[in-house]
Amino acid sequence: ATTTTPRAAPFTISAAARCPSRLLVEGLAHAPQSLRSDSEEAITMNDSNHNHLSPEEKFIIEEKGTEPAFSGEYNNFFEKGIYACRRCDARLYRSEDKFKAHCGWPAFDKEIQGAIKHLPDPDGIRTEIQCANCGGHLGHVFTGEELTPTDVRHCVNSLSMKFLEES
Repeated sequence: ATTTTPRAAPFTISAAARCPSRLLVEGLAHAPQSLRSDSEEAITMNDSNHNHLSPEEKFIIEEKGTEPAFSGEYNNFFEKGIYACRRCDARLYRSEDKFKAHCGWPAFDKEIQGAIKHLPDPDGIRTEIQCANCGGHLGHVFTGEELTPTDVRHCVNSLSMKFLEES
């Protein structure tokens, strides 16, 4: 008889200490079956108008997960361009509105007008932000921190966005 060694999952899911109503992507060991995959291929949306998403992207964008702090590719990235929704390509933020918040996630103090939906978070405390075009989860918005003149911080998951270089 042959035995197979289980393949290590690319990430696991655990409760977030700082955001108790959200989950952090640290592996799929405890993820819903719909997020588990033995393949490295991207998962496609039911809606053919949306981009292909990896299991990690799907978890963040569709399941409202949160990537671990300081792990995202855009956390310390400050090139000139536009940040677009990874799911539908809608333009969300301009690079000139990105700032160093030292919070572990990309931070913006302004959005492109009409690009973002603000919704009460189920935790009753925070405000969730979603792509206004496709409803994909981006992160949360905070006010009253006095980090910028606008006094607003959009705390966005890198996996929710893709960067479009300025030409």
